[in-house]
Amino acid sequence: MSNQTLQVDDNLYQYLAEVSLREPEVLQRLRAETAELPERSMQIAPEQGQFMALVLKLMGAQRCIEVGVFTGYSSLATALAMGENGYLLACDVSEVWTNVARRYWQEADVARRIDLRLAPALDTLDAVIAQGQTGTFDFAFIDADKETYIDYYERCLLLLKAGGLLAVDNVLWSGRVAKPDINDAETQAIRRFNDHLRDDRRVDISLVPIADGLTLARKI
Repeated sequence: MSNQTLQVDDNLYQYLAEVSLREPEVLQRLRAETAELPERSMQIAPEQGQFMALVLKLMGAQRCIEVGVFTGYSSLATALAMGENGYLLACDVSEVWTNVARRYWQEADVARRIDLRLAPALDTLDAVIAQGQTGTFDFAFIDADKETYIDYYERCLLLLKAGGLLAVDNVLWSGRVAKPDINDAETQAIRRFNDHLRDDRRVDISLVPIADGLTLARKI
């Protein structure tokens, strides 16, 4: 028994996956292909994708934002969870990585639900705000360059409706955020973001220690 979150070693993680993971075959193959890339650590864990999909289904989310697509695992999980009438605004700058994503979106028959914008995400979000779409989205997921997290957060918060949910990845940063001797730019940026959210009374928050840390922020 423990009143703190357990440390998950390899054996416990394997058990977790065996008893709880229901990963669709198309997501399994996408994850396997991404595992061959040098940047494979940028992909979210399958249990995180399943958790986010469950949250989306509980919310009945139909309009979502993703900042940072990579090879499309989280966007595919999101599109599958939203169902036929869902819309995902997907922001990325890499045509190479998102070409992988597009193949799997097509195969899973969800490509029509995903509006991929290949441009700096702040430009895309600012354009959507300028079009009058503030307060119209149900959910946003941020998993991109860490030094811009606060800016992404502020734009997404504007675009979310009251009661909408923001999910932000990598907030524990492999434990580096808690080590005062580590002060590279990305680690410091995540610390600033975590402090920003802690003090932001516009949202209810919960930092969930799943994968590399996922903060959920509900817009009040």
